[in-house]
Amino acid sequence: MPRFDQTVTYAWNGVLKLIRGERQFRIIMAVMVAVLITGYALDFAGQHLNRYEWAIIWLAMGLVMVSEALNSALEKALDRLHPEQHTAIGDSKDMAAGATFLASTIAVIVGLYILLPHLLAL
Repeated sequence: MPRFDQTVTYAWNGVLKLIRGERQFRIIMAVMVAVLITGYALDFAGQHLNRYEWAIIWLAMGLVMVSEALNSALEKALDRLHPEQHTAIGDSKDMAAGATFLASTIAVIVGLYILLPHLLAL
């Protein structure tokens, strides 16, 4: 059984592989940075986000990041295990991508619900 520090190293390597190798994950990270900058800019503009709003924003962003990570892992595993085209494999990959799409849509709705009133109050 690997030691705790080894498992953390494996996990961190997985995150780095996502950042380096998955274009969609990098797009998600860029959007996340834009949302965080917007939130902190609102603070400086006098429209303070409370800690519950921040918590919900972080949860929504985390949902999208985790969903994309799982989608990428599933796609890589399926491509390796069954490199030929197969309807069931394609369906599985489509469903995983659909889960990420749903998570992203929910995150956009949550972000607009929280940030838009603050932006309109400026």
